[in-house]
Amino acid sequence: MSRLYICLAALFSLSLFSASALADVTGVWSTIEGKSHVKIEPCGDKLCGKIIWLKEPLNSDGSPKIDIHNSDNNQRDRPIIGLELLKGFVPNGSNEWDDGQIYNPEDGNTYNSTMILTSPKILDVKGCVLFFCKTQTWNKVE
Repeated sequence: MSRLYICLAALFSLSLFSASALADVTGVWSTIEGKSHVKIEPCGDKLCGKIIWLKEPLNSDGSPKIDIHNSDNNQRDRPIIGLELLKGFVPNGSNEWDDGQIYNPEDGNTYNSTMILTSPKILDVKGCVLFFCKTQTWNKVE
């Protein structure tokens, strides 16, 4: 019976270790060329991210930038600030998240996406259509 308790204690300790070993990707990230800041946070049991800041938040006429390239005409009046850019990410190992989607307001398309935390302050975000992928490196905002 004592062997059973030892095995259970070892398994419990191992599960605590693996949960604490999962890297933390939540927080605010600066996108490529510092164009925007995205806040990544839990959305239920998955991760999502919203645009919370834009380097150039206004159009030339002084109006806030909106989602003019969206393929859905009913969504084209959405403000870019507050827009959900990332959704549906689930952990895949200690520093990778996949099964997500990334929306690109510059072309109005949504792409399959993965994220890899290469260091505590560097996040590689990849968007793919079929076999064609593009990776951006985002930096953690202090």
